[in-house]
Amino acid sequence: MTIPTFGTDGIRGRAGTELTSVVAEALGRAASEILGGDRFVIGSDTRESGPLLVEALTSGLAHNGVAVEDLGVVPTPAVAWMAADRGVAGAMISASHNPYHDNGIKLFARGGLKLRDDVEAKIQARYMELAEDTGAAGDEAAEPPPYEPLPPDGSKVGGWIDSIIGSVGPRALDRMHLVLDCANGAAYGVAPEIFRELGADVTVIGVEPDGRNINDGVGSTAPDKLIKCVLSTGADAGLAFDGDADRLIAVGHDGHVIDGDRVLGLLAADWAASGRLRDNTVVVTVMTNLGFHRAMAASQIDVLTTAVGDRYVLAALDDHKLSLGGEQSGHVICRDLATTGDGILAGVQLLDVVARHGELLSDMADAVMETVPQILRNVTLPVRNPNAAEAIAAEVDEVVAAFGDEGRVVVRPSGTEPLLRIMVEHLDQATAKKAVDELVTAAERILG
Repeated sequence: MTIPTFGTDGIRGRAGTELTSVVAEALGRAASEILGGDRFVIGSDTRESGPLLVEALTSGLAHNGVAVEDLGVVPTPAVAWMAADRGVAGAMISASHNPYHDNGIKLFARGGLKLRDDVEAKIQARYMELAEDTGAAGDEAAEPPPYEPLPPDGSKVGGWIDSIIGSVGPRALDRMHLVLDCANGAAYGVAPEIFRELGADVTVIGVEPDGRNINDGVGSTAPDKLIKCVLSTGADAGLAFDGDADRLIAVGHDGHVIDGDRVLGLLAADWAASGRLRDNTVVVTVMTNLGFHRAMAASQIDVLTTAVGDRYVLAALDDHKLSLGGEQSGHVICRDLATTGDGILAGVQLLDVVARHGELLSDMADAVMETVPQILRNVTLPVRNPNAAEAIAAEVDEVVAAFGDEGRVVVRPSGTEPLLRIMVEHLDQATAKKAVDELVTAAERILG
């Protein structure tokens, strides 16, 4: 068995066979050694493998005298907020938008911050050494105990809940009819409470976790049920969170999906007008649509671009002392209010903008930017290859030169899978399709 290595955000693998109790315990020991401190907060989503991994991670931390507070089933941003509030490190047991049979462990340094590359590298080296020494490769898959869903209870993260509610005016969403899709995940017990407290009339879906239905046809990566519910109930808008609720996708009253680019665009425009957008700059990743860049330029808002991953967005926000950033996938970081992406907070901030302007979310989202045709293709590799993009660099350079300022090409290896991701944008969709087909063919020929 291959011991999971750190990807874009923590470690992730098949629960019980790749991400085992031995692996989790080794990671706990390594994290306690490298991160220091004598206290840790831990949360988890609704996967049936969560309790076993929480127990193992806790055992590893306790090996070095670290006291652990189990927050229960809570969103990732709640763990980060509690870590920041208490000045301690933290961990979230979740595989985000993956199916139930996967799980993962995300670590936060003291203060609720995502790990920097150098710190992550130290933890990985130590954790893999410990896992190999204790025989992780021979660990048998443990049968998880029968799943017993806990009743919704946000009492352990009340400070985080209050911070979101207090980030806007009292009853800021009064009389707004919303549909919330909680993905049968970590948001199911707290998100409805927050939006109702802000005055919204809330309809919920994806709030019946059974240990195996997290992200199963619901959530931010599967918005069809949300779209149908918004249309059938005549709601003003809908919000879908992923399994650990650190990102969101919105849906307008007309059923149109509003991705992270448009959410960021609306927040950036509103914050710039009010002087809240620090240095008049927003941080995005290389996957952000060219249309976003063109819209921000037209509004005289500067854009700073990072590698893919919300931790890189956060690092740029902190390095440059900025206030807003995020990803097309729905990670939105309101840095003045949080230390990481928070889907629920982003949803509150977005709908507060809509409510204050007295307009429909769909209309505002349509007006904020024009999406440039974007095509994303994955090329399957024999094994994970962090240098795969370099193999077709010459072919990419030719396409970029031909595009000029009318298109973009982004080629990057997946941080978690043996895939090479090829993204092409161009003002003309046929041109984009022709270019991506050529690059995929080249990659399959050279890397296959």
